[in-house]
Amino acid sequence: MVTLTGKYALRILGFLVDHSGQWVQGKEIAAATGIPPNYLGKILNQLRKAGYVQSQKGWGGGFLLNKAVRKSPISGVLRLFEGPSRAGACVFGLEACGGQSPCPLHPHWQRIREDYDRMLRSVAVADLKTVSVP
Repeated sequence: MVTLTGKYALRILGFLVDHSGQWVQGKEIAAATGIPPNYLGKILNQLRKAGYVQSQKGWGGGFLLNKAVRKSPISGVLRLFEGPSRAGACVFGLEACGGQSPCPLHPHWQRIREDYDRMLRSVAVADLKTVSVP
């Protein structure tokens, strides 16, 4: 349900939540999260442009979680990287699937989708924690 880029973005934010108020260098984030440095840089740049993180060049610089986004739902982060939710799409890929002509799994998938969307809206950036990388 979540792309690799979306997972990485959440992992980065979780690491920065654990280091709130501290400037953290990209290489430290990459080492701790297991995200390739080039990929990490692209994701951090988008997070910066969207206002999730601040960046500062030079000695003592790095990346810092923006305090203002701590209470933001993670749904916004995923929307930034994945676009509008595709969770509403039919499990079978049918275009006509819906309330008028549901596929056999429609009622089950609808409940799962609603729970998933509710979870994304209720979990805040501040709730993320660093995920250990083996």
